[in-house]
Amino acid sequence: MNIVLCGACGRMGRNVAEACKERGVTVTAGVDVVPSPMPFPVYTSFEEIKEPADVVIDFSPASSVRERLAFCKARKIGIVIAGTAFSDEDEALILEAAKDIPVFQTGNLSVGVNLLQMLVKKAAEVLGDGFDAEIVERHHNQKKDAPSGTALMLAKSVNEGFGGNKENVFGRHGLVGARNKSEIGIHAVRGGTIVGEHEVMFAGQDEIVTLSHSARSRMVFAEGALRAAAWLTTQPAGKYDMNDLLKSVL
Repeated sequence: MNIVLCGACGRMGRNVAEACKERGVTVTAGVDVVPSPMPFPVYTSFEEIKEPADVVIDFSPASSVRERLAFCKARKIGIVIAGTAFSDEDEALILEAAKDIPVFQTGNLSVGVNLLQMLVKKAAEVLGDGFDAEIVERHHNQKKDAPSGTALMLAKSVNEGFGGNKENVFGRHGLVGARNKSEIGIHAVRGGTIVGEHEVMFAGQDEIVTLSHSARSRMVFAEGALRAAAWLTTQPAGKYDMNDLLKSVL
């Protein structure tokens, strides 16, 4: 499998490159707005890439998603999109591209997090409206977006479990009044070198149910990216996520 790695010189890009080395997978080229020495050529634009590619793994920021999708469509290869904070316009571009190529998009590539997503949906279904749901996510002090894409993914699953009638409320400040039953509270913590922690709390009358996941290393996400990339090379055009991958192997 030949991989083009977007965001190659960032933290996650380096972790994916290391995971590829350990697995004997070839990174033929990388793309990064600030190139630095890597064991493969790194370009500032997809237009410069001449090397072969079977799939793109993208850990770069949301900007310039059009260029990445255009490259994949021209090469007729899939893309694993692990970035977050995409605009509605970006999401529309991704959906349009999925008509022509396989696109794997997820807010989190950890198998454990995706299991958590299934569990919180089931918890909301069982516990019902007698419980209030609050989500706390914690990340390192260099993370630029808040809340995390994973927190939003978990909130969506919680809402589905409750029947789809909830709305996200991001943090609280000042005299906000009593908590509305329609709320799913989402709170972001930033500090130190926290890789990623997500906690979903269901608070009811005299009891609390808490489900959580903690990533201790970014290699968790790198391994997930490679697993997704290998699976994607066998899929037809379409939009996929980690649930699709897990269902195919369970």
